[in-house]
Amino acid sequence: MPRRRTSIKKTRADRKKHLNNLKIKQQLKKIIKQFQGLIAAKNLTEAKKLLSQVFSQLDKAAKKRTIHPATANRRKSRLMKRLAKNA
Repeated sequence: MPRRRTSIKKTRADRKKHLNNLKIKQQLKKIIKQFQGLIAAKNLTEAKKLLSQVFSQLDKAAKKRTIHPATANRRKSRLMKRLAKNA
């Protein structure tokens, strides 16, 4: 456990950031699984509607540096390929 006041503050801030990042990542996983479920169920019109929301969530996470921007782009690309493959 840190002793210095600045270290204690840093630990507290890091914990808050960690929890916020976890929340963002969980939301991402949830919406991506929802999208993949729509594709698996061959509900492509609903999947296309949800795709913009998925892209928005990925872009927001990348902008906040919760995930790397290249990771967000790669995931968007793979989701588009999966949608095009099933269309």
